[in-house]
Amino acid sequence: MKLSLGFSPCPNDTFIFDALIHHKIDTEGLEFEVFYEDVETLNQKAFQGELAVTKLSYHAYAYAVTHYVLLDAGSALGFGVGPLLICRRSELAEQLSAVAVGQHASSIGPSPADGLIVGIPGRYTTANFLLGLAFPGLKNKREMVFSDIERALVEGSIDLGLIIHENRFTYQDKGLHKVIDLGDYWEKMTQAPIPLGGIVVKRQLPDEVKRRIERTIRRSVEYAFANPTSGIDFIRSHAQEMSEDVMYKHIELYVNRFSLTLGTEGRLAIQTLFDKAWELGVVPRPTKGLFLL
Repeated sequence: MKLSLGFSPCPNDTFIFDALIHHKIDTEGLEFEVFYEDVETLNQKAFQGELAVTKLSYHAYAYAVTHYVLLDAGSALGFGVGPLLICRRSELAEQLSAVAVGQHASSIGPSPADGLIVGIPGRYTTANFLLGLAFPGLKNKREMVFSDIERALVEGSIDLGLIIHENRFTYQDKGLHKVIDLGDYWEKMTQAPIPLGGIVVKRQLPDEVKRRIERTIRRSVEYAFANPTSGIDFIRSHAQEMSEDVMYKHIELYVNRFSLTLGTEGRLAIQTLFDKAWELGVVPRPTKGLFLL
């Protein structure tokens, strides 16, 4: 059985899926046609129902839950893994950081950030959802490919940048400054790991096939943990000239025990994210269950 599969070219995803797509493990008769896209493109493909299995942002999942269901394996959750809001001027970073400390989404008021242009990696990314919690008045957003945000800040075409993935390891080298770690902001608010992205599968597929896909992805993660350098050439080929040191820092940050299984803690964190979003009216309340039972 051949299925379409979408994931990003970022090291965490290529690390997870290397063994699966290169037949280093038992795929239980499944074959995959792979589509490599940035996370916001994958979100949009999910909205259109284009792929049988796909990575997507948890924020976007709220809009795709009617047609997809979340698998227990392959997710990116964790502590200290959140997106960062950064800027070029250190004094602005200090000013905005002071505003965000102790602020709660329910206390919406004017902020020095209001009116500033912020580059975001996509409207439906979890990063953008978290930005809305910390700075609800920050409305002047410019959607960009995540890897272009640092350069736009350096060039001065945007005032703030919302960075994800490996950029959290490189922004300081470009003279940029952290305003706030939105993952840390979330953790202090909820005492839960931050859910960034997960793997979903078409609801219309037979349950037996969904389970095979889930087992295969978990087996691929297990293989990657047991053989961390096995997919190095494949990972490097998609890593956008990233150094090997940064590449493995990226993997260590985003691939962890929650990638093997969400467990009670992971499921609770995802449910909390959705509850917050429903409470704020950010996303519609889904009529389907979030998890593959």
